Amino acid sequence: MSTKALKFLQDQFGDLSFADMLNSLRTTDEVTQVDLAEAVGISKGLVCDIEKGRRLPTIEQAKVMAEYLGYPVEGFVSILIQDQLRKANLFMKVSVEKAS
Repeated sequence: MSTKALKFLQDQFGDLSFADMLNSLRTTDEVTQVDLAEAVGISKGLVCDIEKGRRLPTIEQAKVMAEYLGYPVEGFVSILIQDQLRKANLFMKVSVEKAS
C-alpha cells in the first residue's frame, strides 16, 4: 500500500485498523480467507479472528500477507505496529520505511 493510499484511507476512515485494512483489501482483491490462510501458513479461523480484530498477526505473518496480496510490506507492518500501540494505550505514531 502506498503512502498516498494509506493517507486516503486514514482520511476517510480515521485510524485504520489492521483488521479493517486486511478485510477490505482481501475482499476487494477477491481472495478467500482459505487462500490467504494457506499462503501464510495459518488457519482460516485465525484469518477470521484477525479480520474481526480479535487477534493480531505476527510481523512475519503480516509480511507474508502483504506479499501474497501484492501490497508493500511497509504499509502492513506500520498499521500492525500502530494497532499494537493503540491496544496498549500508547498514543504514538509510527512510521516504517524500507531500509537501504
